[in-house]
Amino acid sequence: MTTPRVEVDLSKIRHNVECLVRRLSLRGISVTGVTKAVRGNPSIARAMLEGGATDLADARVSNVERLRKAGARCVVSLIRTPMLSQVDQVVRSCDISYNSEVEVIEQLAVASCRAKTIQKIVLMVEMGDLREGLMPEDLGAVAQKVVEMHGVELKGIAANFACLSGVSPDVATMQNFSDLSTETEAVCGPFMEIVSGGNSSNLQWALGPWSTGRVNNLRLGEAILLGRDPISGDQIGGLFTDAFTLVSEVIETKVKTAHSPVALVDPTSRLPRLRPICDPIIRSIISIGRQDTDIDGLTFPPGMTCTGATSDHTVVRSTLTPLRLGNEVRLQMNYSALTRIMSAPDTTTVFVGDGNRTRVGSIKRSGPSLQLV
Repeated sequence: MTTPRVEVDLSKIRHNVECLVRRLSLRGISVTGVTKAVRGNPSIARAMLEGGATDLADARVSNVERLRKAGARCVVSLIRTPMLSQVDQVVRSCDISYNSEVEVIEQLAVASCRAKTIQKIVLMVEMGDLREGLMPEDLGAVAQKVVEMHGVELKGIAANFACLSGVSPDVATMQNFSDLSTETEAVCGPFMEIVSGGNSSNLQWALGPWSTGRVNNLRLGEAILLGRDPISGDQIGGLFTDAFTLVSEVIETKVKTAHSPVALVDPTSRLPRLRPICDPIIRSIISIGRQDTDIDGLTFPPGMTCTGATSDHTVVRSTLTPLRLGNEVRLQMNYSALTRIMSAPDTTTVFVGDGNRTRVGSIKRSGPSLQLV
């Protein structure tokens, strides 16, 4: 089988979604499956829906278009503020867009009127991560402007945490965000149907003993795909952490002697020479590099260590089993490594361990808004 490849166990993804949906539903919170790390892969999106995610979301219009071309008929949201240059594409492919710029919303309204449709708007609120979002004191005025526009419909508010500044959501912050939904309704009138409290970093808060207020949705990607808490890196209880495995191939294995990095000069010959500084060791090279993924985000098998990497080579040492030419090395990934390898052009994605339950595109869920056909 070709390498490098990413092996994806859809049954484990489905299991992770089912566990999270079950736990969060007891708190009145729905799950939106975020597909941006996997570039809108239709099979993985389908597994999210099968596991109970109510809808899907992505950060790139091209990924949403990929889902639509595969037959996705469920609600799909664009969770990165739309580009002005892409408003027509957003209106065509996305049911909902998350926004923080009035000018962009105005252009979405124009594009929606032109297409004779309605673009649903969720307003992003800045709650401390310092990435995207309106300042809380500006939310009411912007919401009122959106309500007055033709071609768009205000559906709710959303916040983001622990992506840029590493700020994790605490109880007080989440209560303030929840209260904003009620305050916004008092200003502009429409009921906030969507109060999306954040992402996978919100799970400790959402599953804690305190009130979740009006928050009724979380946008989950990393927790579903990797089964880990983004803040602590710890496994989320009951979830699989190995739904994705990166497989690379050994392309060289040799006994090599490490040398001093400084070239010395032999006074007798006046020729450069290198001075050995340690005993010979076996070094192997696997066929991925920094151009493919985040090497620092890889977990190597027991007994194997990474000694360095370049754009297309990763050098490893194995203290347990000697590596041979052509051997496959199986690696686990963090979210950064997963995101990059899924976009690498020379990487193949293979689905394993799913029992061939359904072929791609064959699933239908009940209700017209939850289909991938």
